[in-house]
Amino acid sequence: MADKTTPSPALPKIAIVGPCSSGKSTLGKRLKALGFPVRQPAQEHSYVANMWQRLSKPDILIYLDVSYKHARLRRPHIDGGTNRLAEQNERLAHARAHCDFYIDTSGKTPDEVYTAVAQFLDQHGFMPKPDSTSSK
Repeated sequence: MADKTTPSPALPKIAIVGPCSSGKSTLGKRLKALGFPVRQPAQEHSYVANMWQRLSKPDILIYLDVSYKHARLRRPHIDGGTNRLAEQNERLAHARAHCDFYIDTSGKTPDEVYTAVAQFLDQHGFMPKPDSTSSK
């Protein structure tokens, strides 16, 4: 089955970072389905502050944040408590300071997060346009 979008000639490389359970994988899958090259460097686990830059060399950095309460709702067996989240936030500080788009995903559905990111990308002219020939 043909894809219903025509990717722009040069879609930007996107890196998505954030604490565990913030929604990185879910958002990444949706953006990849549109043709975006997406990386999810495990910055929250790295002591190298700019690992996200070194590994993915993104054109756009998206930062997804989440509260501990909402991380637990999404992943009840998450270990480490608030100390783990604080440690991840410390490791993510450089990425957060340099992100192009920040969203707190606490209390938001995956669709709400995707819509906010899609609006940001569209405002910057990066969203692929529907292929008018695919419906013929």
